[in-house]
Amino acid sequence: MRMVIALGGNALLHRGEHPDAAVQQANIDRVTTAIAALAHEHEIVITYGNGPQIGLLAIESAADSALSAPYPLDLLGAQTQGMIGSLLARTLHNALPGRRIAVLVTHTLVRADDPAFDRPTKFVGQVYPYELAALLARKRGWHIAADSSGWRRVVPSPAPERIVETETVHELLSSGTLVICAGGGGVPVVADHDTGAVTGAEAVIDKDLTAALLAEDLKADFLLILTDVPCVYDGYGTPHQRPVLGATPTELRRRGFPDGSMGPKAEAAARFVERTGGLAAIGALDAAYEIVHGRSGTLVRPDLPAA
Repeated sequence: MRMVIALGGNALLHRGEHPDAAVQQANIDRVTTAIAALAHEHEIVITYGNGPQIGLLAIESAADSALSAPYPLDLLGAQTQGMIGSLLARTLHNALPGRRIAVLVTHTLVRADDPAFDRPTKFVGQVYPYELAALLARKRGWHIAADSSGWRRVVPSPAPERIVETETVHELLSSGTLVICAGGGGVPVVADHDTGAVTGAEAVIDKDLTAALLAEDLKADFLLILTDVPCVYDGYGTPHQRPVLGATPTELRRRGFPDGSMGPKAEAAARFVERTGGLAAIGALDAAYEIVHGRSGTLVRPDLPAA
């Protein structure tokens, strides 16, 4: 199969972990173990989240006295693409000797008038107690929102319209190259209506929605969304929590998952299946091979045609 695999940012840097390079390398070693077997059997494109990493770089940039202003989110996104992409590529080179692997810094077109610019929902950075989060918000002009275990910064997350480098990804994939791209949903850019020139946008695009768009454009057979939970749950975090092992796009949307966590993953899976007739799955990083072979995770399958 041709497969797009979307790695969650929290799968690469777990909640509460120190964001040291060695910690991220250890987690990426787990990524390699989980997906190397799939790479032997399938055409693979890997995308990845950058929420914890871009939040860290934003804090460092804001505190750097050598800068007259912090770096914008689009440039910080490009930095995380290179850093995480390099870690993935080096580890995969070691796990898959002889396999051609390419890391591509990718740009994603968004609409300048997307309402998401006025309604920040995308979590970035670490979790704080409310008092510290509120202090940082006042000091740095952040928007904050409650996450599952505390408070985090939220930034605009406009919908991906087009991935600028899709044709390049397609050519690399067709030549037998394992492609690592669209990190953090791609560097967000807007295009001038008259000239087509692109400029960066102050946002972080949801990597799962970008992965769904990329998988659709590449005519992939399977979209695999890997995160830090075994599957989709109804009532997650409550005494009534129960696993959802299979669903159609319609059934998945009816469950109304929150924007800041499972919502974009569920929507991405539903959108890909709906538009292509392919399959999607959501599950834990360590179980990637088992998910593809139907032994773990949540499988999203097409709606049955109306009688």
